[in-house]
Amino acid sequence: MKVKVGINGYGTIGKRVAWAVNRQDDMEIVGVTKTRPSYEASTALREGCPLYAARSEDLDNFERGGIKVQGILDDLLKKVDVIVDCTPGGTGAKNKDIYDKAGAKSIYQGGEGHEMTGISFNALANYHEAWGASSARVVSCNTTGLVRTLFPLQQAFGINKVFASLIRRGADPADKKGAALNAIEPSLKLPTHHGPDVKTVMQGLDIQTMAVVTPTTLMHLHCVTADLKRTASEPEVLDLWSSTPRVRLVSGKDGIKNTGQIMELAKDLGRPRGDMMEIAVWKDGVKVVGNTLYYYQAIHQESDVVPENVDCIRAMMKLEKDNLASIAKTNRAVGL
Repeated sequence: MKVKVGINGYGTIGKRVAWAVNRQDDMEIVGVTKTRPSYEASTALREGCPLYAARSEDLDNFERGGIKVQGILDDLLKKVDVIVDCTPGGTGAKNKDIYDKAGAKSIYQGGEGHEMTGISFNALANYHEAWGASSARVVSCNTTGLVRTLFPLQQAFGINKVFASLIRRGADPADKKGAALNAIEPSLKLPTHHGPDVKTVMQGLDIQTMAVVTPTTLMHLHCVTADLKRTASEPEVLDLWSSTPRVRLVSGKDGIKNTGQIMELAKDLGRPRGDMMEIAVWKDGVKVVGNTLYYYQAIHQESDVVPENVDCIRAMMKLEKDNLASIAKTNRAVGL
């Protein structure tokens, strides 16, 4: 019997999560929601996802647009075991009471606060915290990226402290608003929220972060400095990451010197929507001086959290006890 999954908000993240869920053999999409009859609503129908209006007041919009819906969110909630909230940041908190009253387990994205669920999820680092939980939050794209490379370092060498500078994309490629076209904007509230967010998964880690927003849409870039408790050589670090799931080593020597070329690699690999769900780490940008490790990594903000949502479903629904087995299962299904 497959777990029945609904997606509230079939947008940038929601449509990718729906795609990934429908490729698993132990879960299926039973419906997704949209607020209006956009091209993404048509995409949902084309990909075989039953479509629902997010609210009753949206029904007229779909009727005028000539797109048939199965009902509204309340109707979808009657059919699901778990609802994945992919609505804009801050909206999930308003929806939680609706999900709870319907008796549906719920998953939220990184735009919501940790305190809303008390569980911030990463499949590699704390899979079992979500075991059987009624609700959980998959951390943001940047937090996911930092945890994926820092957690194995902590396990293998120990970490005294971390400092990370985040060079953030200004907007997603399809967005018409975001960063200024000819400006770099620093986050003046320091330290930024990214460090505390990492701590919701890796509790007790000493990490500080700064960030700037840049006029690009492709990826985020992290410049990370980690003071390790045990001396590690560069080959040891690279061997560790090469065996870490959802981390991909790239090289400037192979012609991959920037985020645009990473996105081109994803297309050349035949990835749906050109997604790079792994965290890309430049192996020729890794340096160890004493006990201090320096490295660069790139984050595809539209897709790196997608497999995490799948594993979170599996943990909450008690489908697979072993986190590495769940990660491997998800990865095989989505082509990682």
